[in-house]
Amino acid sequence: MATVSLERRAHVIVLGNEKGGSGKSTAAMHVIVGLLRDGYTVGAIDLDARQATLSNYLAARVAYTERHAVTLPHPLVRAVARSELDSAAEAAADEQTRFASAVAELSAVCDIVVIDCPGSDTNLSRLGHAQADTLITPINDSFVDFAMLARVDAENLDVITPSVYSEMVWEARKRRFSRDRGRIDWIVMRNRLGAGEARNKRDVGATLEQLAKRIGFRIVKGFGERVIFRELYLQGLTLMDVREAGVDIALGMSHIAARGEVRALLAAIRKPAPGLSLSG
Repeated sequence: MATVSLERRAHVIVLGNEKGGSGKSTAAMHVIVGLLRDGYTVGAIDLDARQATLSNYLAARVAYTERHAVTLPHPLVRAVARSELDSAAEAAADEQTRFASAVAELSAVCDIVVIDCPGSDTNLSRLGHAQADTLITPINDSFVDFAMLARVDAENLDVITPSVYSEMVWEARKRRFSRDRGRIDWIVMRNRLGAGEARNKRDVGATLEQLAKRIGFRIVKGFGERVIFRELYLQGLTLMDVREAGVDIALGMSHIAARGEVRALLAAIRKPAPGLSLSG
């Protein structure tokens, strides 16, 4: 009987949108640490090396563990900067080569690779999206952010047409399928949900449901607007680290609810069991 060789391929989770301030890097960090604590080996790639929000977050985490002599789980980290070559074609080829190298290097030793994309339409962002098994797009719960996904009729809130970001995801899906017949599971994460049942919240939810059926994504509840996320960023910590890191805060109901939001997001990601990431 012939021996079948299965090449290891990490499950790739991409955090992407085309609008800043949606909590994308915060979501990426909590996904990374949550997966590490669930027993996965995790690699992280920062494609927004100029702003470097995720890279700085992870560097602060290393500094915290050294400063306080505590043990916390860490991912393997790579950053891919935008090419500085003058020729557009040469720059694109340079970015493709360096990005592919980072993915291959981490995929060889990790169960899951998490990619944080720039909050704009760049070649690196497109490369990242086309690599995804799971795409998570955080949006603030308003029609301002919804415009990134689709144009909406102001009178009846019907979806008129998908917007540029949705079209970019469609192109990424085609590129992914053409490359290896893989499919992208797209999750839109409703971030910073208010506690009240405001009319805007209901309208955004109903219109998202309409768009989800039209262009194919799943909707999950994201993270509430909580000060704790901003406080932990400077220390490189997440809500899953608080007790182990010895952070001096009282875990009230708000923090417990926030941890539940993180666990719900992790549960929504369709991922293999740790150690079983193989090419399909």
